[in-house]
Amino acid sequence: MSSVAVLTQESFNEHRNGLLPEQSAGGAGPGEEEEALPTYKDAFPPLPEKAASPEGTQETANAWTSKIRPLKSSVITQVFHVPLEERKYKDINQFGEGDQAKVCVDIMHKTGAHLELSLAKDQGLSIMVSGKLDAVMKARKEIVSRLQTQASATVAIPKEHHRFVIGKNGEKLQELELKTATKIQIPRPDDPSNQIKISGTKEGLEKAKHEILLISAEQDKRAVERVNIDKVYHPFITGAYNKVVGEMMQETGARINVPPPSVNKTEIVITGEKEQVALAVTMIKKVYEDKKKNATTIAVEVKKSQHKYVIGPKGNTLQEILDKTGVSVEIPPSDSSSETVILRGEPDRLGQALTEVYAKANSYTISSVTAPSWLHRFIIGKKGQNLAKITQQMPKVHIEFTEGEDKITLEGPTKDVQMVQGQIEVIVTDLVSRMDYTEISVDPKFHRHLIGKGGVNINRIKELHKVTVRIPPDNEKSNLIRIEGDPQGVQEAKKELLELASRMENERTKDLIIEQRFHRAIIGQKGEKIKEVRDKFPEVIINFPDPAQKSDIVQLRGPRTEVEKCSKFMQKIVAEMVENSFSVSVPIFKQFHRNIIGKGGSNIKKIREETNTKIDLPAENSNSEMIVITGKKANCEAARNRILAIQKELANITEMEVSIPSKLHNSLIGSKGRLVRSIMEECGGVHIHFPTEGSGIDKVTIRGPVEEVEKAKQQLLALAEEKQTKSHTAELRAKPEYHKFLIGKGGGNIRKVRDSTGARIIFPTAEDKDQELITVIGTEEAVREAQKELEELIKSLDNVVEDTMNVDPKHHRYFVSRRGQVLRDLADEYGGVMVSFPRTGMASDKVTLKGAKECVEAAKKRMQEIVEDLDAQVTMECVISQKFHRSIMGPKGSRIQQITRDHNVQIKFPEREDPQAAAAAAAAAAAASPAEAPIQENGEANGEVKEPVDPNAPKKCDVIVLSGRKERCEAAVEALKALVPVTIEVEVPFELHRYIIGQKGSGIRKMMDEFEVNIQVPAPEQQSDKISITGLANHLDRAKEGLLDRVKELMAEQEDRALRSYKLTITVDPKYHPKIIGRKGAIITTIRTEHDVNIQFPEKNDENQDQITITGYEHKAIAARDAIQAIVNDLEDMISEDITLDSRVHARIIGARGKGIRKIMDEFKVDLRFPQSGAADPNLVTVTGRPELVDEAIDHLLNLEEEYMADVVENEAKMAYMRPSGSSAAAMDEHRGPSKGFVVREAPWTTGNEKAPDMSSSEDFPSFGAPVPTKASPWGPKRF
Repeated sequence: MSSVAVLTQESFNEHRNGLLPEQSAGGAGPGEEEEALPTYKDAFPPLPEKAASPEGTQETANAWTSKIRPLKSSVITQVFHVPLEERKYKDINQFGEGDQAKVCVDIMHKTGAHLELSLAKDQGLSIMVSGKLDAVMKARKEIVSRLQTQASATVAIPKEHHRFVIGKNGEKLQELELKTATKIQIPRPDDPSNQIKISGTKEGLEKAKHEILLISAEQDKRAVERVNIDKVYHPFITGAYNKVVGEMMQETGARINVPPPSVNKTEIVITGEKEQVALAVTMIKKVYEDKKKNATTIAVEVKKSQHKYVIGPKGNTLQEILDKTGVSVEIPPSDSSSETVILRGEPDRLGQALTEVYAKANSYTISSVTAPSWLHRFIIGKKGQNLAKITQQMPKVHIEFTEGEDKITLEGPTKDVQMVQGQIEVIVTDLVSRMDYTEISVDPKFHRHLIGKGGVNINRIKELHKVTVRIPPDNEKSNLIRIEGDPQGVQEAKKELLELASRMENERTKDLIIEQRFHRAIIGQKGEKIKEVRDKFPEVIINFPDPAQKSDIVQLRGPRTEVEKCSKFMQKIVAEMVENSFSVSVPIFKQFHRNIIGKGGSNIKKIREETNTKIDLPAENSNSEMIVITGKKANCEAARNRILAIQKELANITEMEVSIPSKLHNSLIGSKGRLVRSIMEECGGVHIHFPTEGSGIDKVTIRGPVEEVEKAKQQLLALAEEKQTKSHTAELRAKPEYHKFLIGKGGGNIRKVRDSTGARIIFPTAEDKDQELITVIGTEEAVREAQKELEELIKSLDNVVEDTMNVDPKHHRYFVSRRGQVLRDLADEYGGVMVSFPRTGMASDKVTLKGAKECVEAAKKRMQEIVEDLDAQVTMECVISQKFHRSIMGPKGSRIQQITRDHNVQIKFPEREDPQAAAAAAAAAAAASPAEAPIQENGEANGEVKEPVDPNAPKKCDVIVLSGRKERCEAAVEALKALVPVTIEVEVPFELHRYIIGQKGSGIRKMMDEFEVNIQVPAPEQQSDKISITGLANHLDRAKEGLLDRVKELMAEQEDRALRSYKLTITVDPKYHPKIIGRKGAIITTIRTEHDVNIQFPEKNDENQDQITITGYEHKAIAARDAIQAIVNDLEDMISEDITLDSRVHARIIGARGKGIRKIMDEFKVDLRFPQSGAADPNLVTVTGRPELVDEAIDHLLNLEEEYMADVVENEAKMAYMRPSGSSAAAMDEHRGPSKGFVVREAPWTTGNEKAPDMSSSEDFPSFGAPVPTKASPWGPKRF
């Protein structure tokens, strides 16, 4: 099913005439010009009228509804029909399933659109697609390609039109395929075929063919012609100042693009309508043929340096010669060494052109004056004054000073250059007679010391002796320092510099070896400590290595005696640091860490201060019990003893020393500490401390509860004896799930084996890699017996048996609830035994146990105990007011969990009562009248009959329910009642309440957490001084004491705040404010930090713009005022001078990211202000600083301007000529004449009383992104 459409010239014309009937009538005459204008409705078609409602009524328009624009839904719905004959899947019996349904589901997943299928009576397929426009169009394309049979066709259009069908980056082709739901294949550029293949549905094929022919028809109207004309004839085609080509474009209406002189192309491109292009090509070829026939050439030699004078600024001289004589002058490229200039034109005009060329070339000359380079700055003069006198008289002469060369280059008109040369020679002779210079040799390593910090040394010498000193930069590695100026000043400066250099040669450099870990401590925070050392030894330079180098060498440099003193001082500091870096770890039971810290850290703070040590405690969530003490050895021991004493006071803790030969210590500790760890765990977590390896000390320290310490001592001694006599080790393996059963509850099983054999059995810890390895240690005989017993136990565990037991179904839920937690615990404890309960709904009490025989028996016994407990379980109620429930539960329910564990009971708290709901219910009950009572039907109430409520009965929300054995529940009730909190009141001044609460309640929350109480602060409107503390009786005293301590702290802070609120005002001229603030606030921040004050500058709208307010302690505020006044005094000594610098060199002076200007400002200690864009004088630059520094900075800036301007002018001249002239477009616009704008007929403002829209109005024609001013309304501003 394919067809071919061929586009012939006749069919194309017919097609175009059908598409554009108005164009077939030919061009309109002058009389028909008005009729050719579009009407207002054609240009701006109105929106469709709103359809009338079924009743024929129309909504009344008003000022409110007319402004509201209806929102369009982003989701659209389209229906596509696939006729029966075009359906791909025609099995009617399988509608809604099979391949067709799968395809639809896949399309929905791919595109995100929603599809609904239905069958028409003619068995055609209707598909309703809903979704976003993009998704619907993609779904449509998929439907056509996958659910509809495909046809194909070809269409032939000219090969050059193919690219317009494809569009930019293929966008047009994609749009066309999506729009027509077809697949369009365009031949590759190297394929000569002009046939475009289209595949899709019949409807899609016709639509695609139509669109492609339309694109081709549109392009066929335009033409592009390329004409190759020799490059040398281009100037005649463009004409002087592009006059000729401009006239051509105006006459023909075509666009002519002639490549600029800098582009080596011969092709001229003409675009436009066919007739226009043909006419333009004829005109160009006519000019070309005429010039080719009549023009001749002559070649002349002109010095390369004079070419730029022939070219002229922006190529104007060449255009001028072409305009005057009609002769084209061809200049060789700047990178060519050729000096030949070719003149091309009419023979009778060549002589005149040649005269013009020589006149322009010889109008300027270049000369040079010999002058030592060191005198250049003196010739230029202060602020360029000397040079300015000459340049004002002879403005056409360019004077160039080259750094490092002993000559000055002059360029300009010959007569002027000669006059300037004479004047400069006189100045040079005068300067040579009264100025001098000298050079001295100084080792480069001393150069930066001669300059001094911030150039302080060298600037002093310059000012004192009125000389210039040039010290070579580090990268030159030169020894020579040059001094220029008055002969006497030069000699004096030379003498002083040599003295400084000889003094530096006597300096000594010493390297100190200081461990890198001490460097930061020596430097101190923000360099405070090292600053003290440097202040003490100001002549010594101290250099620390970079931290990344990991070097221990600290370098000292300065006078020999000072270096030695500084070295001894620093070694003393290091010795103290080494002495203070002794560290000791103290194991303290975790539960006593809080007591060692004390209330608010008071205990630990006191120990730190009195022993002068650093004490680090492990984090609360850490399992570590070690407290690390750092400081001097004696101080560390004192702190350790005090911490141990606190632990001893708090608990029955004892410390015992056992003498065991040091050679046995490693074997007692065991591999990775496994053996000693097993003893510590077995004996209730005692701490066993062995001395450092290699110390030769025999004493082993045991610390812990008295009974456990004694037990650990006996085990250690017995083990040591075994090791001394005959120690033997054996290993055996068992599955990790058997380990708990082998150990037994409370270690009962393993203890039996140990008691009967005398061997020690070590099980792996959670950290060990091998979780199956069990180690047996002891005498050979004991190990053999223990190994035998354990192997028998393991073997019996491997012997899996199955057993059953009867459990009442009412108890099944207890075992399987909480995702079988009870069963998991049984499996963990009894060697992985599996317990199976009958399925829910089966009336069976049979429970199956599967596992090792011993494990099954033990598990069965444990389950029977649980069942007995469940049978004996009672439920008991404990009435405690709901307001105390949260307190009883404790943080994260810890207290209630403890009671549950201790008494083995279940405790359930009631739901919280909603106070608002309760109050509403009570109010409703009170308001209800008998008349509103529920209606009774057949003698029964409509609803439930409520029992009368006993007023003395406890509320449901106050009843806590306990489940368990009776005696345990009673004990738990007593424990709960003991947790009911008590309330006391503490008097605290009302004004301190907000400070006690803290930011977002952080302060009061911290106290409540620390003392485990609830603190209630009265509402602000009550103005009460009473704060209530609620909690356990034993916590209240501590909480009250803590609260009163906090009150004392706050009152002390209030007093301090009053002292800090002293205010001082200083009057400073606003122009100095930015200088006092400094860059990014650096200066004012330093003053604020140094004096600990707040400094407030006036706001923009303040009346007193010269008032600066200082707030802080009185003496510190006065000191800050003095510091500001000192800055103001310095600023008042400064001057500001304006200079004129050409704006074209501003960017170069400023440099990348301001690097250049910052360098100048740092070097000359001045401030530079460049004009902002749009300033009245863009060349005005302001220099501010000390008078002498301002002068030097201005000299430097003027020198830079002179240097940069030469480059700017030369580059502009060359580059402007090389670039294509930008005046052709402007010329073309001029020839077109004034634009009439867009004109339409039958506009509303021409036919009625309506006013024409104001083109300059931003309201009628708003710009994008700009806010549109709203018209004032008597009803006020719009709110929608």
